This record gives sequence, structure tokens and C-alpha cells, in this order.
Amino acid sequence: MSVAGKHAIVTGAGSGIGAALCRALDLAGAHVVCTDVDGGAAERTASDLGPRARSALLDVTDADAVQAVVDDVVARAGRLDLMFNNAGIVWGGETELLTLDQWNAIIDINIRGVVHGVTAAYPQMLCQGHGHIINTASMAGLAAGGQLTSYVATKHAVVGLSMALRAEAVPQGVGVLVVCPAAVDTPILDKGAVGSFAGRDYFLKTQGGKPYDADRLARDTLRAIDRDKAILVKPTVAHAQWLFARAAPVLMNRLSMRYTAGQRSQQGTRSPSGTAGPG
Repeated sequence: MSVAGKHAIVTGAGSGIGAALCRALDLAGAHVVCTDVDGGAAERTASDLGPRARSALLDVTDADAVQAVVDDVVARAGRLDLMFNNAGIVWGGETELLTLDQWNAIIDINIRGVVHGVTAAYPQMLCQGHGHIINTASMAGLAAGGQLTSYVATKHAVVGLSMALRAEAVPQGVGVLVVCPAAVDTPILDKGAVGSFAGRDYFLKTQGGKPYDADRLARDTLRAIDRDKAILVKPTVAHAQWLFARAAPVLMNRLSMRYTAGQRSQQGTRSPSGTAGPG
């Protein structure tokens, strides 16, 4: 399906992947609501786009607030065509140093935030007989890496939720896509998680030397929607890693141990840090 003229909601649109998705949607002729827990950031994203874009303050952990944004789009347009559940956070560091508050925060945003988006948008899409739900996961949802335990757990949940929902939704006219990028060029590489627990340079070296461009990922995502793909894994090296993890999970785990050892040798502190992401 072409997204021209479609009505979309993007969560976590204040920066990174979320902002890139908004740009791609606007360029393709869609109407987009750019939402973020940082209302100012969401407004800046929307202000850089055309008249079809607008912004809204949204905390995805608030189910009523997510429902209200969906209801508002439906009230204005009569339908909701695209729901991008993109908002998320990541914690980096040794698992024993993570507090329960940090665990609860990442579960609330990365899992419940997606659940709230699905709960609000999916029944509407079933009623109208069409629509597409797009959930941003990560390569961490396909292959486990050390010092990202809480993030890996939540992103595996998002992948599982998406694939299970797709089995129900597609026969009823609703598409479901889960996006699983590796390192993407977003603020996540500079504000906390990656930079503090392993070092940007070391992390990027393991991912092929440079991050994937967020705008390119956004364009890839729109093409995947058009082709009704179930899962999008980018870049190519990440897709190869995913296939390898499926074929040889024990060996992949041993490589993860080596990677974690390299992280520990690079970091100057054992304290975990957090940052908004992946968008």
C-alpha cells in the first residue's frame, strides 16, 4: 500500500528513528502525528515538516493517553491507517547493577508502551478492515548480547508479540511489521547506554564500523510496509548475524561472551546508564 494520504501516529518521534519515520511519512504524502514524552521535541519534529504533520505530547506508559491520541485521529480523519510503536529506552551495564526501578521502567516503556499502542489501534483497524501496526524492536530482540539484559528481554517480547499478532491480524486485513535494526545513527550512541558502558568506537567496530542511517531505515520501513513484510532486519550485516544466531545459537552465545569481555575491557565504570532510544 502507498502511504500517500494515509493517517499515521509515530511514538518516540522527538529524535532518531521516530523523527526519521515522520520525515519519511511526510515526504511520501502521509498525515502524521508526531508524539513524544518530550512535547517540545515532538513539536520540533512536526514543525520541520509540511502542513500534514502535527505534534502531541504522549507518555506511552499511560494507556488512556495513547487511546486518546488514537481516538483523536479517528475523530478527525475517520480512520487510523498506520500505528508506529517506536518509543523505547535502553539500559547498558552489568545486570546485577540494574535496580528494580530500572527494570520496571524499561518494561513499562518497551513492552507496555507497545501493548498500549496495539490495544488502542488494533481494534479500530479491525473495525475499519485495514491498517498496519509497526513495532520497533532491535537486533537485540533476535540475538542476545551481554550487558543489555533488560533491553534484550523487552525487545524479544516485542518481536514475539508482533509475530503472534501478525498471525491473527493479516487474515483480517491488518498488517503487522516488526523492525529490528542493529546500530542506527541516533542519539542512543552518544547519550548514555552505548557510550558509557562499552564505548562508541568499540560498539561500532563490532557493528561494521559505522551506524546505519536513521532516514535510510525509515525508507526501508515504508518499503517493508508496502511489501507486507513480517520482519525487517537492517543493515545487511545484522541480517547475517540473525541467520547465524538461528542456525548456531550456542556458538552465537560464545561469541556474545567474547563481545561482553571486550566491553568490560573498554569501559571505565561498572555503573549502568540509561538513555531514550531506540528512536
